[in-house]
Amino acid sequence: MTVTALYPVLMTDRPAASARFYADLLDLEAVFEADWFVQLTGQMGFVARDHDSIPERFRGALPAGLLVTVEVDDVDAVHERAVALGLPMELTLRSEDWGQRHFITRDPDGVAVDVVQVIPVTSEAIAAQYVSR
Repeated sequence: MTVTALYPVLMTDRPAASARFYADLLDLEAVFEADWFVQLTGQMGFVARDHDSIPERFRGALPAGLLVTVEVDDVDAVHERAVALGLPMELTLRSEDWGQRHFITRDPDGVAVDVVQVIPVTSEAIAAQYVSR
């Protein structure tokens, strides 16, 4: 068996609005749009939580603790876009010792969105924790 794709599909009451948030923030485009489902380039989808394809027990609110991480090649540019869009900043743009420059905002459903750029690790102790392959 070969995995051909692996991507999140967020359940929401507003698929179009949620998709527009990610499209605007990350400069993505819709590749499929229906009133109950939107698929974006970059392999992310949004489905209406009350759609028949969603089992009843999963139709509630998003679970606490959900964090969507999006890796980009220029986090500063995405941060500028987020600020221009007036998005809430849950974590200000900063560089971390473990090799990430990132900020966290939230989408219209309250999901934490961590926008990350990989940078050099600046801590020898943290560098030693990476598994070499």
